[in-house]
Amino acid sequence: MSRCDGIAGSLDACAHLGVSLYVRRPSRRRRNGRPGGGAVGAPTAAQWQGEGIEFRTARLIRYQSRRAILLCAVFLCATLAAALFAPLRAAFAADQKNRLLNGDFAKGSEDQPDLWRTEAWINNPESFQAHWHSYTDKPSELEVDNLKPNDGRWMQPLTVPAGWYQISVDLRTENVGAKESGATISVMEDGIMSADIHGTTDWQRVTLYLKVGAHGADIDVALRIGGFGSLNTGKAFFRNASMVRIDGPPPSATPTYDLNVIRKQAAPVPIGSPISLALTYVALAAMAWAGWRIFGDDDFRIFSTLRAAMSGRPGKR
Repeated sequence: MSRCDGIAGSLDACAHLGVSLYVRRPSRRRRNGRPGGGAVGAPTAAQWQGEGIEFRTARLIRYQSRRAILLCAVFLCATLAAALFAPLRAAFAADQKNRLLNGDFAKGSEDQPDLWRTEAWINNPESFQAHWHSYTDKPSELEVDNLKPNDGRWMQPLTVPAGWYQISVDLRTENVGAKESGATISVMEDGIMSADIHGTTDWQRVTLYLKVGAHGADIDVALRIGGFGSLNTGKAFFRNASMVRIDGPPPSATPTYDLNVIRKQAAPVPIGSPISLALTYVALAAMAWAGWRIFGDDDFRIFSTLRAAMSGRPGKR
């Protein structure tokens, strides 16, 4: 069998299997005894047999070229769509990222987890102790133990961009006093804290919602027993701490805080009015000028006698 016969047989098989999706261009001329003027389907086996091998080969190449162009177009569209949606996926992943570093307390050494530090209002071993409990079969934990009335905590400083944040932690307590501030997750800023837990409790998750202004903020997140001016005793254990950016708090969510509003309320209020401030600057400038003229210029005649007596030399005439 010649090579041409092999090619013809292959083309016949392709035609019988319906591989070709070739659409003939409309033509005003009659082609193969059929009038033009409309699109037709794939050529039949008889048409394949009636045409020359070269023409059939050209038609097959044309079909394969069109199919390759179509596949390339589909590939380019898919690539473009992936490129367009990649920033959205990255932004979503960034929003879901835990801003607290080592929030699962899995990393550390001895009795110290990485990236966390301890503080207390009364920071001595008789009043405050803190421990890191590292486990392989369950989540690791941080412990705060206020042996005496205290404000003790684990802390982490953060710089965060603008937006709403959900700040949460799992905690349980042992013998936390009922009167003063209990165990919370807090931001060290004028009473920003979750619901406080007292007594002896099992694990539960506590949450607060914080809005950070347009310029971002530096904050300290604390896992804590007690508060400012509200010292308490007892133990608290914390695990799975997180700070996640969100679109906004759920309806009726509590507690919610606006950091900018809180900081403006805590800022000292200036005393006086702008007019009194301006008069003060004018008086200070006048005093400075008079002092320079009296004590810094030998040609100034005011108090010249007194200056001559103090210096032990006659005054200028």
